[in-house]
Amino acid sequence: MSIWVLFKCIGSLALLMYGMKSMSESLQKMAGPQLRHVLGAMTTNRFTGALTGMFVTAAVQSSTATTLMTVSFVNAGLLTLMQAISVIMGAHIGTTVTAWIMALVFSFNIDGFAYPAFFLGIILIYMKKRNIIGDFIFGVAFLFLGLGTLKATGFEMVDDPETKQIISTFFAKFSEPGLWSSLFFLFSGMVLTLCMQSSAAIMAITMILCATGMLHIDQGIILVLGGNIGTTITSNIVTANANTPARRAAFSHLSINVLGVTWALIFLQPFVNLICQLVGLDRTMDASTPGFTAKTSVVLATFHTLFNVINTLLLIWFVRYIERFVCWVIKPKKVDDEEDFRLRFITSGIMKTPELSVLEAQKEIREFSERMERMFGMVRILLPEKDEKKFNQLFKRIEKYEGISDNMEIEIAKYLSQVSDAHLSDDTKAKIRAMLREISELESIGDSCYNMARTINRKVQAKQDHFTDKQYEHLHQMMELTNNALIQMNVLMMGRRESFDVNRTFNIENEINNYRNQLKSQNIIDINNHEYTYAVGTIYMDLIAECEKLGDYVVNVVEARMGTRQKEA
Repeated sequence: MSIWVLFKCIGSLALLMYGMKSMSESLQKMAGPQLRHVLGAMTTNRFTGALTGMFVTAAVQSSTATTLMTVSFVNAGLLTLMQAISVIMGAHIGTTVTAWIMALVFSFNIDGFAYPAFFLGIILIYMKKRNIIGDFIFGVAFLFLGLGTLKATGFEMVDDPETKQIISTFFAKFSEPGLWSSLFFLFSGMVLTLCMQSSAAIMAITMILCATGMLHIDQGIILVLGGNIGTTITSNIVTANANTPARRAAFSHLSINVLGVTWALIFLQPFVNLICQLVGLDRTMDASTPGFTAKTSVVLATFHTLFNVINTLLLIWFVRYIERFVCWVIKPKKVDDEEDFRLRFITSGIMKTPELSVLEAQKEIREFSERMERMFGMVRILLPEKDEKKFNQLFKRIEKYEGISDNMEIEIAKYLSQVSDAHLSDDTKAKIRAMLREISELESIGDSCYNMARTINRKVQAKQDHFTDKQYEHLHQMMELTNNALIQMNVLMMGRRESFDVNRTFNIENEINNYRNQLKSQNIIDINNHEYTYAVGTIYMDLIAECEKLGDYVVNVVEARMGTRQKEA
């Protein structure tokens, strides 16, 4: 085999994989938010969950994307494990559409359509409002071109007697039906899929090997079954650092396919015979028989579809038992101290597409926001604390939370920076800009909380006079208003912004500003009347001013999330 033919084979696979990736990501950009909403809303039972997984996967042309989307929903607590299992089952059916696209290319010479598609795609890419559609058409064109080139290269290899002899001799060693032969092709399919990170590429390779007669159809089908297991390993790898429900959802993906492959291997011969009869393929035919190429590709696509449909129909009745099994295998991790810094939703491996990565970042920012509310609650407890030991313990906790807020800002910003390096839709770019502003303002909230704690600690360490009852009352009232602002901010972070009344946040901010001005004037009067010392009055107003600053940061977070800006007075 010449080096040129080898490079053509590798290059055509690269074109195929890039086309699938580009096509899938473009579809997710066009319908990502709507699909995520559908995935979260239409999983009321196992049957609707399976249908949802099927349609979402058919829409985005990637079972991996659907699985990771589902796992991220479980990770965020938006889907139960049982709902996720049914969605994953449906995703297995949806991904069979890809095999039929390939069978179409192998049955008809449609790779010539790639060139007009490239021309149309480049025009749309330079049109700002149509660039995502252009990316999609480019992906389809690359897919057709890659498959067409792979098909032509396969027949070039067949025309070379030496190459055909080498490949045929290698596969002939495993041609005898038996356990070891089946395990070899099963393991090969798993490893190749894991290395290429694409079950579609394995399907294409299998089709060309079977279509050229270098690989028997039985061996090709076992290779496809191995690819089915290999594609599940990806989700298990990327969820290694996720929470327990997410790891269980990923493991259920593997368990479902292993169960399916087990029964398929047991009934393989009658199953394949039935499919060959349906398609009209004589298993004794060779590549020289007219129609052999088209029929072998259709047999593989039919097997892939029937296998996944039957597997889903069989196992959907046992979702509850699969859930119990994965819960028994994947034990919960030891509960970490909530004050230890760790990102719950963001993991480096889970960043498959920018659209899905934004969803993970949003969940992490919500967690960040909730931490800041808890931190302010500690400051409120610290203010009246008289016990020295409890005071010091609480102050150290606040110090720790301040360090956590700094680390969370850095890590989330780093993650968003990685996401922004990809080709993004305008909507996603706007979301990332808003999220970068949100984490900056949330970190400022943490700084304000720590500044208040330090001010209180400075007063205690200096053994200055206590605040008067009136001062305590005013501080508690100001902190109550600030806490209400934080609560409103977290209501927005946890819910849908369309139903959030932003005026409530602005009204609370106006109350805080007016109360700060009122207390500032009253403080001067009280010092002149010698109700407390100037030093105590200064610390008192520092706390009041810091609360007002914190309220401003809250408004900034709300504005960033809502995409609005308060009008200047």
